[in-house]
Amino acid sequence: MDQLFGTDGLRGHAGEFPLDSATVRTVGGALARLFADKLERPPLFVVGRDTRESGDWIERAIHRGAVEAGARCESAEVITTPGVAFITKHFDFDAGIVISASHNPFHDNGIKVFLPSGQKMDEMSERIVEADVFETPTVDLESDFEPEGHRSSEFRDAYLAHLRHEAGDLDLSGRRLVIDCANGAASTFAEELFLGLGAGVTAIHCEPDGRNINEQCGSTHIDGLRKKVVEESADLGIAFDGDADRALFVDADGKVVDGDATLWIIANELKRAGKLKNATVVATVMSNLGLEIAFRSQGIKLLRAAVGDKFVLEELLKTKSEIGGEQSGHIIFPERSLVGDGMMTALLLLRALGTRSLSEACAGFERLPQTLKNVRVREKKPFKEVPEILDLSRQIEKELDGNGRLLLRYSGTENLARVMIEGPEQGAIEEQASRLIRAIAVALGQ
Repeated sequence: MDQLFGTDGLRGHAGEFPLDSATVRTVGGALARLFADKLERPPLFVVGRDTRESGDWIERAIHRGAVEAGARCESAEVITTPGVAFITKHFDFDAGIVISASHNPFHDNGIKVFLPSGQKMDEMSERIVEADVFETPTVDLESDFEPEGHRSSEFRDAYLAHLRHEAGDLDLSGRRLVIDCANGAASTFAEELFLGLGAGVTAIHCEPDGRNINEQCGSTHIDGLRKKVVEESADLGIAFDGDADRALFVDADGKVVDGDATLWIIANELKRAGKLKNATVVATVMSNLGLEIAFRSQGIKLLRAAVGDKFVLEELLKTKSEIGGEQSGHIIFPERSLVGDGMMTALLLLRALGTRSLSEACAGFERLPQTLKNVRVREKKPFKEVPEILDLSRQIEKELDGNGRLLLRYSGTENLARVMIEGPEQGAIEEQASRLIRAIAVALGQ
């Protein structure tokens, strides 16, 4: 049977299967039946979305299908992904449904489901929903169904109060920040949050129109933020993605501070405060080798999980570690939340800085030259089954001679092959990665 759910829920082009209105309606019904069977009562769902123009009709389709199958649904309207996860637990919902494609362009969208624990719906449940969808005849959706959203303001206020509580006594008076909201879900939250803590705030890309989410802005297009930070003589910049579950930073000189450096800064502060109990940080196979070396010098062990926040979370829970994350800025603090939250990450980073600048706090972490290249493929055939790719990979590993890393992987959400190489010289690894990309394009390219 075909799979609808990938590493981060159900993703696709809005309006096309499986994100056409009829199929989405069926997904809503399948989720209602799944939770009703488990709970032995009608389930209670909350649904939130980012700012994509397709989010509204996808939410109506989800609600319609779920209500027809016996569930009760409420709308949180436009809110961040971690906001939905918080509301699910705080207001005693049985599940939170997020309509978002995170950092992807506006024409994409997705559906992911959170349990009250903050964990995403397990794979077995996803397979049950998929089977239900494929076995249930789809019916065209009527357009006049309106979700129940009378508590959306209450949900928003509760989530902001939660973030302020997590900030504790953090006082940002005198700090000048530039925040890039990616024309996404953070647009109605972030400026209010940081202004309320005393910061001077310049907000950019916070005027969503349904189509400009992540468009040349946010954590995937950070040059505009870099320029603005320097122009404004700000202390630092913060870039969110479309659903604000991640954050990247820019120092006063316009230098990008990614998730690896964020882990470095916050983990060292946790260790100083005696809160890094097992002296372990969880990162991914993509995290820079220099981070591992730097942590080792501080007596901190770096564990590597597969790429994807679900795998980072699994390792965090298994090892009972306090912090983990990805280069993309998706950072998880299990004692606070099992969901990455860009605004919370920003608050904890600012707390860890104290009176230091962002560049000062990065001292001690020397990044090895690294390159990452992508190529679109027609199929995700295992690399070891393609002789020309396997042979060239082995050749490049010999060239690295133990002084770097080569990582080949496929994207979990797109038909992309990714090549990551680290080594002593940037020029050399760029050339090696280009060779490998060409070989993959010839063997597997579209």
